Amino acid sequence: MKFKMVHENYNVSDLDRALEFYEKALGLTEKRRKTRDSFIIVYIGNDASDFELELTWLKDHPQPYNLGECEFHLAFRAEDFEAAHKLHSEMGVICYENPSMGIYFIQDPDGYWLEIVPVR
Repeated sequence: MKFKMVHENYNVSDLDRALEFYEKALGLTEKRRKTRDSFIIVYIGNDASDFELELTWLKDHPQPYNLGECEFHLAFRAEDFEAAHKLHSEMGVICYENPSMGIYFIQDPDGYWLEIVPVR
């Protein structure tokens, strides 16, 4: 039996701020949206993959989300690693670098870590 990964969910406290971050930092744009009285779900992605990130905003969740020790992350391969690093440095979103492994992590407005790796 085979399974295909299709999306991962991140809950966000400010949907507009999250959408702006993901578009500027990673080129991810809205693919579709579900709106109900108590929540909004927006699926974002790009043409490089059919995998999507699901951003969920809950109306009755005013406090920040507890992400534990952030020992989880989503990884992105950057075709132009140096340009990506420059952009993320200018945005002030790099939260950890590991030069010996040739990778770094950026942090979104809600504290989720996103790994940036070069094409190898």
